[in-house]
Amino acid sequence: MKLNGILNSDISKALSDMGHTDLIAIGDLGLPIDPEKKIDIALKRKSPSFKEVLEELLKDFSAEKYYLASEIKTENPMQHENIKYLLDEVEVEYMTHEQFKEKLKDVKYVIRTGEDTPYSNIILQSKNLF
Repeated sequence: MKLNGILNSDISKALSDMGHTDLIAIGDLGLPIDPEKKIDIALKRKSPSFKEVLEELLKDFSAEKYYLASEIKTENPMQHENIKYLLDEVEVEYMTHEQFKEKLKDVKYVIRTGEDTPYSNIILQSKNLF
């Protein structure tokens, strides 16, 4: 039995399945998600939070780039600052929220959180470890 790290078996398996340049997303309650890609961990509104899930994921996942909807800068600046802090030296690409939703077609998995603040969504690109 695993006692530390990410205990959710679906997330743990998803991370093990990721290769270089593969994409995984973390989304808020309202993000439209393909049911085939969804890992739903939302328990209730605000739980688990987007930040909490991102922090834990980054303990087991190395990102070389990430994607955000540009609207987060004005509509949710606090969350934007949290993300920039956690991914300080990682390249970021901004796009419209509509483009972001289109980019979700390229991801392998989307983790749905209980976050209920606007534009609390991220797509992470897996880093080559070699």
